[in-house]
Amino acid sequence: MSESLNIAFFGSSLVSSYWNGAATYYRGIVHALHRRGHRVTFFEPDAFERQQHRDIEDPDWARVVVYPGEGEDGVSAALEQARGADVVVKASGVGVFDALLEREVLALRSPETAVVFWDVDAPATLERITEDPADPFRALIPRYDLVLTYGGGPPVVNAYRGFAARDCIPVYNALDPATHHPVSAEQRFAADLGFLGNRLPDREARVDRFFFEAARRAPDQRFLLGGSGWDDTVPENVRLLGHVSTRDHNALNCSVRMVLNVNRESMARFGWSPPTRVFEAAGAGACLIVDAWDGIEEFLEPGREVLVAHNGEEIAEYLKSIDPEHARQIGERARQRLLADQTYAHRALEVERLLLAKTPVTA
Repeated sequence: MSESLNIAFFGSSLVSSYWNGAATYYRGIVHALHRRGHRVTFFEPDAFERQQHRDIEDPDWARVVVYPGEGEDGVSAALEQARGADVVVKASGVGVFDALLEREVLALRSPETAVVFWDVDAPATLERITEDPADPFRALIPRYDLVLTYGGGPPVVNAYRGFAARDCIPVYNALDPATHHPVSAEQRFAADLGFLGNRLPDREARVDRFFFEAARRAPDQRFLLGGSGWDDTVPENVRLLGHVSTRDHNALNCSVRMVLNVNRESMARFGWSPPTRVFEAAGAGACLIVDAWDGIEEFLEPGREVLVAHNGEEIAEYLKSIDPEHARQIGERARQRLLADQTYAHRALEVERLLLAKTPVTA
């Protein structure tokens, strides 16, 4: 057993997936680190009604500290609580106090404390700071001991190193088989194609191009759309679900014939960015269709373990040509592939190695 790390983690939310697509990623990583013997305190703001839309209670595998989403006293107190940790992590996209946290966590850095920036939306961050030479985060990047990213592959690594990051390592999404696994189908989610995703500016056009276009081309097929922000101006064969709790993700993934994932524009452009939905769906044994992006073959084999589409027309063709049994076989091959080498247990070993290399700990 390796040394036990005391990790202070500032992120959007561990307990709520409401307007927070990174929730299952955080849970997978943090839970797996706990199983490795590390102690994580997760600091999250009371913002965007996430605390009113919790998916889980405070887990026994992490300490959760919720601080006020308004006024700086609460976040300042949280930073003080984090002082003395072996590792302090600032994740991107907390939603409030991001600039303050990016700056102030560096004040906690010492010979005994490593400070890590963990970017859960690296393509968007890099495009933002590239377009704005005055963005204050640019000057902070070289001061972090390490930059970890949710994905992005070589383009993201090279871009961060171009901004003088000491090092940049992708830690991809993965499967938590205890959380995402096959369950019985439920009639309330019966459909031919399901898609989960909040309505966001750099996703909306791609959802229209892939999901809504497929619905328009296959009027005899049934489509489910889950996520916040969508209104009723959708094709008649699309049923809106609104926010779908993570508690229902397995049931949805196991009830539809196929599951679609559509990356946001920036993530598709950079590639190597499989979102949590990919691992959730494949982990449940769903037949997954993804929009085409570079690097997918490093995670699942196109045609055998995942279906790749360049537009809604190709998705409509899959719906016409892939029967339920064929879909089941594709989904099961994907599930077995992820169980073999892409679980959060695998990712935690990698994160542990990286963090121990940056800290003089020993406890």
